[in-house]
Amino acid sequence: MSKFSYPAAKRDDTVVNEYGDQKIPDPYQWLEDPDSEETRAFVDAQNAVSRPYIEACPVRTKLQQRTTEMWDYPKYGCPSKYGSSYYYSYNTGLQNQSVHYVQDSLDSEARVFLDPNKLSEDGTIAVTGRAFSESGKYMAYGLSESGSDWNTIKFKTAPSAEDLPDVLTRVKFSSMAWTHDDKGIFYNRYPEGDGKADGTETTSNLHQKLYYHVLGTSQSEDILVAEFPDHPQWMIGAEVSDCGRYLVMAIRQGCDPVNRLYFTDLSLLIGGIDGLVPFVKVVDNFDAEYEYITNEESLFTFKTNLNSPNYKLINIDFSNHAMEHWVTLVPEHEKNVLEWAACVHGNRLVLCYLEDVKNQLYVHELVLGSQLCHLPLEVGTIVGYSGKKKDDEVFYQFMSFLTPGIIYRCSMYGGQFQPKVFRDIKVKNFQFEEFTTDQVFYTSKDGTKIPMFLVHKKGLKMDGNNPVMLYGYGGFNISITPSFSVSRLVFLQHLGGVYAVANIRGGGEYGETWHKAGMLANKQNVFDDFQAAAEYLVENKYTSHKRLIINGGSNGGLLVGACANQRPELFGCAIAQVGVMDMLKFHKFTIGHAWTTDFGCSDDPEQFKWLIKYSPLHNTAVPKGDQQYPAMLLMTGDHDDRVVPLHSLKFIAELQHVMGPVEKQTNPLMIRVDTKSGHGAGKPTAKIIEELSDMYSFIYQSLGLQWIEA
Repeated sequence: MSKFSYPAAKRDDTVVNEYGDQKIPDPYQWLEDPDSEETRAFVDAQNAVSRPYIEACPVRTKLQQRTTEMWDYPKYGCPSKYGSSYYYSYNTGLQNQSVHYVQDSLDSEARVFLDPNKLSEDGTIAVTGRAFSESGKYMAYGLSESGSDWNTIKFKTAPSAEDLPDVLTRVKFSSMAWTHDDKGIFYNRYPEGDGKADGTETTSNLHQKLYYHVLGTSQSEDILVAEFPDHPQWMIGAEVSDCGRYLVMAIRQGCDPVNRLYFTDLSLLIGGIDGLVPFVKVVDNFDAEYEYITNEESLFTFKTNLNSPNYKLINIDFSNHAMEHWVTLVPEHEKNVLEWAACVHGNRLVLCYLEDVKNQLYVHELVLGSQLCHLPLEVGTIVGYSGKKKDDEVFYQFMSFLTPGIIYRCSMYGGQFQPKVFRDIKVKNFQFEEFTTDQVFYTSKDGTKIPMFLVHKKGLKMDGNNPVMLYGYGGFNISITPSFSVSRLVFLQHLGGVYAVANIRGGGEYGETWHKAGMLANKQNVFDDFQAAAEYLVENKYTSHKRLIINGGSNGGLLVGACANQRPELFGCAIAQVGVMDMLKFHKFTIGHAWTTDFGCSDDPEQFKWLIKYSPLHNTAVPKGDQQYPAMLLMTGDHDDRVVPLHSLKFIAELQHVMGPVEKQTNPLMIRVDTKSGHGAGKPTAKIIEELSDMYSFIYQSLGLQWIEA
């Protein structure tokens, strides 16, 4: 028997699901009901095992104190101008949520505009988005409770911050787009009666609709302007053009970077917005992505991957929108990926490229698309930007593994663009100069070169004894670029660690080609890339297998689960946060149906064959010889309505069932279930620090690490 005693979970082997001619047991299907007494008892029993193990860590208090101490530094967001006032977010250090401030000018005294910390005692209500009206007179903002994807939209006058009575509910994955007369906003909501909306439901999110809300009226009077009842999975992204004349709709049915493109000329609505709006279908398929950038009257500029996996800018004239009349404004770069574009100062385009997983900024001319200048950056990421077509300046925020944040201000007047440091964010009591970031390229199983960042102390001993945390994601066209994290600094400084980020396929690091190489039938490439990263780190003496930690969240949690199943001998510890673990049923819960564009769907016989091969839940097995599973900690939240907790609950139950009786399994297999916590967005500072302290305590306990005093 394992040295750990795990809770006895009811196993119902009579539950079998059919996939074509395949019958697959689902003995823990009962854990799919988050409200049942049995599920709650299971969660309590699991926490009763993991909590004592974590709290027994001899340096847990030190970890929490040091993380808290280092977290206590001022954090600023980029200023944005609306009307004649500037708005920005600011956190003094340990506030649970950042506070939103307003100032009449950049030199005037700032005052509080919206403080989310006053909305709940424990800081679990977060602002999830905002939209100012064209004049800057009003602001709509979304609020989320306990990390749920469900939002409530409320309103304020600006800059006075007076609360308005309007409240919009049943809102999820929503647009917020004002008409330029300041009268109201377009937003998305789901039908009443389709399950709970408190963050604990599992029912599918279908039939999203687009509404128009007139400020000062009841939500019951809101006008339905677009719906697609024959396509329940479609989601309607809507925005109003810079000129205010057009409503532009980007219709999506999943997470793939493709959308249909429709528009409505609002000026032709004789009676105003009073019902379903007529729309012109510019693109009526899901072959490519079209992201609105700006327009000059009927001439629209879009960012697209149409025949351009690294993206380009094109012009489409809405008065004559046949494809043969489309014009390329900024061609696709042969290597670098165009991540985003913005129009400023009327005729300037700011373009952000990803060059070998590092951001670079360029300024182009709008009419001809020609490059005007390069705004150079060090190795890192642009994490914030503000600047609109009617603005004469931009702000952008740079971050890296060892840079907490630098906000630049750049005037767009004339032909000289000279960014100046607006704010330089500093962290106390850490010697950044003692650490360094390297980028290496290693070879995956099929010969593909994969980039990886390594952050460590200068003069690192390459003796194979350093604890290394290897992070990966590998999906949904998402690029994992350099970012800043206080907890990583604690790991580097006090646990002698190395932090590694493997930019594996499935992400967007090298455009849609890189993404497609790690999705659907190619998903195994993602796991192979990650496992090859582990082998590189061991072969090059950064660490040993016993001191190698793998970590990932959401799709990255799937990555950790699959790799632990496939190559358990490679890793000493595995931390899977809010992971997708049941690859046969994920599409049946909340927004899971949108992920089929990346994963495939078990309802399709061919795609079932891909999924059953790597689904973490369905591939746990006793390793060969004297091998065992690495120490595993699954982490989830009871209000995660993105990747619902049942994924982690079923997986840990199966893992403990398979490995619990195995004598050689001396590493712990545990789960930590947090309360009033969701998928991650909007999590209060106190919960983040507690979660990180628990995670590193588990690692410390499992790998037998040592605390190093600074």
